[in-house]
Parts: sequence; C-alpha cells; structure tokens
Amino acid sequence: MSENVLLRMKGIDKTFPGVYALKDVNFELREGEVHALLGENGAGKSTLIKILGGIYKADKGEIFIDGHKTEINEVFDAQKNGIAVIHQELVMVPYMTVAENIFLGREPMNGIFIDKAKMNSDTAALLESYNMNFTPETLMVNLTIAQQQMVEIIKAISFNSRILVMDEPTSSISDKEVEFLFNIMRTLTKKKVGIIYISHKMSELWEVCDRVTVMRDGQYVSTEVIKDITKDDLISKMVGRSLHQYYVRDFSDGGEVVLNVEHLNDGNMVKDVSFNLRRGEILGFAGLVGAGRSEAMQAIFGLSKKYTGTITLNGKSVHFASAVQAMDCGLALVPEDRKLEGLYHVQSVKYNSTIEVLGKFIRGIFLNNKEEESIANNFNGMMHTKTASLEQPVNYLSGGNQQKVMISRWLATNPSILILDEPTRGIDVGAKAEIYSIMNSLVKKGISIIMISSELPEIINMSDRVYVMAGGFVKGCLEHGEVSQEKIMSLATAE
Repeated sequence: MSENVLLRMKGIDKTFPGVYALKDVNFELREGEVHALLGENGAGKSTLIKILGGIYKADKGEIFIDGHKTEINEVFDAQKNGIAVIHQELVMVPYMTVAENIFLGREPMNGIFIDKAKMNSDTAALLESYNMNFTPETLMVNLTIAQQQMVEIIKAISFNSRILVMDEPTSSISDKEVEFLFNIMRTLTKKKVGIIYISHKMSELWEVCDRVTVMRDGQYVSTEVIKDITKDDLISKMVGRSLHQYYVRDFSDGGEVVLNVEHLNDGNMVKDVSFNLRRGEILGFAGLVGAGRSEAMQAIFGLSKKYTGTITLNGKSVHFASAVQAMDCGLALVPEDRKLEGLYHVQSVKYNSTIEVLGKFIRGIFLNNKEEESIANNFNGMMHTKTASLEQPVNYLSGGNQQKVMISRWLATNPSILILDEPTRGIDVGAKAEIYSIMNSLVKKGISIIMISSELPEIINMSDRVYVMAGGFVKGCLEHGEVSQEKIMSLATAE
C-alpha cells in the first residue's frame, strides 16, 4: 500500500430538513489501499459517499484529489475525476446485454450508428481479463446477483476509475463468490486503485482492508490500522458503548406444534421440505444461496400459486391461495428485500407502518387519524424506531430503522407466526442487537418465529432449533445444544 494520499475530504457538513447528516467529517484514502468506512445505519456513511459521487453537494468542506482541490457538483464531475460508486442496490438495465450495460451512455459509434461489434469486443476483453464465464451478449437478467455485481465493477473500472466505492458488495453472494471478489479487489489495489469498502460483515474487514474509519451520528470518530484493533473496540467506537450481550435469547423447548409442513414442493426451487414449528420458539433456516429457503416460506404464505404437500396450522389442514388468507390465519412475512418487496419509499413512516391494517382505522369513507397514529406509535415505539416524526418519508431513514418499520408493519397485524427473511441484512450492530432483543420478547409472549438467515453466528445464537436446506431439500434439523458452523455447512453442502 502506497503512502500517497489519493483522496482527502476535509470538514464536510451536510444538513437535510430537520437533520444534521454530516458535521465536520474528515476522510482520507491512499493509493492501493482498501479503506473500510464503518458506522451504524444513520452514521452518515451513505451521505458522505453520495457527496463524493456527486449525488449530493456538501454544504461546507473541501475535497482534494492527488492534492488538488476539486469541485464535485454532479455525477459527471465524479466520473471525470476517476471516482466510481457501486451502490448496494445495483443500477442496471435487466433486459439489455452485459455490453450494453457497461457502455450505456458512452457507446462506441460508427457514424450515426452504434458500433456493436467494437462494443462487444471491448467488453469481451474486459470479461476475459477478470476471468468472467459469460459473454458480452448475455442479458443482465440471466446473470446471478454476484455476476451482476461483477459487471458493475467492470463497468466502473472501464472508466479508468482510480477511486472505487463498494457499498455492501457481499450482502447477497456466497462465500465462494466473496473470495473471488476479494481477489479482484487485490488485483485492483496492485494497480494503485484506492477502494472505499462499506460492509456490516465485520469479519471481512481483517481479511481485505488496510485501514478503517469509524463514523457515529454524522461525525468522524477515528481512523485505525485494521490489524491493530479488535472487533470489540470497533463496535464500541461505532455505538458509543459496549454491547455486553449482543445476541439476546432465553432458550426454551417451546410449546405445542403450531405449524406442520410435510413434503412441500413448489415445482421449482422447493423440492421436498418438511418441518414443524412450536409455539414460542425461534426456528432457524440455514443454507447456501439458492437452497430454496425463501421460496418455501413464500409458498406457505400463499405467494406460490401451485404447490404440493400438506400444511397443518393449529391442527387444521390449510392451503393459502393468497397472502391475505395467510394473514387472516395469523401469519406474517417480512421479506428479504425491504427495498423492492417491502417499503413504499416516498410514503411516510406512518403509512408504511399501517398499510396492512387499514381496516382498523378506515370505516367506509371515514379515516380515524388518531387510531392510525396510535397504531404507528405503538409498534414503532416497541421497535425503538428513530424518526423525526411519523410523517417523515421512510426513504430518509437509515437501513436499520427502515427494517424496524417493516417489522412494525407486520407486528400490527397481530400475528401468531412471524416469518423473518434475513431480518438483519445490511443493518448495523446496534440495530441488530435491538432486533434480537425484540425477537426474544416476542417469543416470550408465545409468538412463533421462523428466521431465514445467511449469517451463521445469528442462526446459531438466536435459534432454538435449526433446519438446514440444500437444493430445495431439508437436509437435517439441529437442536440448539448441538448446532455449530461445521454441522450446518456439512448439511448445507451435502449432495
């Protein structure tokens, strides 16, 4: 890693209506280093990156690239200065080819026509240099999430970017794909590219990062050499306190069986799934990407129209043709992707919290505002959601608080069975600990929780029992006392 400073951001301030997002923030990136940017959701990481990428303009502060003061007022300015941002939500056109996505807006021309031959050959050279096993003509929609992410990285590199920002790049990819991504990053740093790395998977930092800058409440806290600091010390800097009990659980054997599923098959990714759920327990579902865990729960919840097998709820056979029918019987499903499947981004916290229970405060053409506010206040209070007001648009909240609003919405339906699909993906350690505490309190009240998670420490420390899936099949069930990462992975990779 070079000592040459590639980027310096000094005294950066940014305010939004009613919110001080950044206050006097400093950040430095050297040539050829991977520099982690760490902080709880709402700490200001995304705002700082959006200023660097030209999406926002700072109210105050200076940006220097190679020691020269630089004005970044729009995305084009960032690109012109060799800055590329790969956002957590991938920006792509799904029904265009890989080549068309990489060269979108800057296509090579032959007279007045796009030179498709050159565009494809240039793309093929880029794909070959990074050992990609798909073609320039492949439609983006036909790629895996990991492959789509690699296209975004290649697109950024094709601008000859010297500063690359990666926001949660490993949140949706397998361990094998993560290692491949890390090798690409190491190749880039050897070429003196500086990488800003944002991730809530703290274990990754010691594997790939050189330094880490911690932010809290919109302010700079400190910059550390990663090999000289412990995970516990970083967490303390992030949250301003020590998280003595991170995973909050009072384990029990649970009560009677409330849900029994036998030989579930959706004709696609779910081949043969059998399990039972007890009252007042957290039942974990582990497995690799593509194991069929989410699809199994979607079938149970009435989102898969055609499935075979039997589902017994409280002793009665059921077959839900819609999510409404499932909800009427006490089921609730918090989806994996809150951005695409869950939240109404331009609507308020109140709207998002109460949209599933309209019947509780709407009578004919009459709206009971007090009742709606009471519901929203009650469940967001239970979740400790941090928001300026219930009228604040939900897209202004941090990722952790957006997740709390999602859970609040489904708790408002008064479920007896709560299905949580990746409940803490993309949120910080403080918000995770709060959600774990709430899950623990819910099962104490007799609510049964099914938790799908790709984070093995979360599965191990929060589940009373763990079912492991692979290739659409249930491969085994582990009791809390016997569960381990080795046993889970052995089942998850079984043929």
